Amino acid sequence: MSIIIQILILFLLTFIPLLELRLAIPVGILATTVSLPFNASLTGFNMNPWLVLFVCVLANAILGIFLYEFLFFIKANLKIFPKLNKFLDKFLNRAHKRLKPYVEKYGLIGIALFIAIPLPGTGSYTAALGSFILGISKKDFYIANAIGVAIAGILVTLITVGLINIF
Repeated sequence: MSIIIQILILFLLTFIPLLELRLAIPVGILATTVSLPFNASLTGFNMNPWLVLFVCVLANAILGIFLYEFLFFIKANLKIFPKLNKFLDKFLNRAHKRLKPYVEKYGLIGIALFIAIPLPGTGSYTAALGSFILGISKKDFYIANAIGVAIAGILVTLITVGLINIF
């Protein structure tokens, strides 16, 4: 498989909700098979960790920006579909509850820290949703998103490379 195809796959894996770069980085770095949702699997690409980190952080940062912008579009146009609007409100309220304590305690650094936690469900998707609900400005979210994604990417890369060295 060519390096371009591998990079494209990493970019797309980063867009998987709840997993984001927490899945893509190990797939890019490891040379083993990684289990994916829905009983799928993917053999790792054994790529340079620096390249994998760059691609996945870039993709995840773009994901956050795209989702944040898309929420404004959806919210403005979903009012004509009351049931979908109710579902979106419920989803947004759940994200709000998860993110609000971080923002109240730490401000924008709280959003970045929330994104940086390398656990499923704490990445750009949830932070974009919560920031949208909390009324965080686009500029502030973009900055917090970039910082949080970079920290998460570094942590996941270090953990992945560390696991390789242990075994």
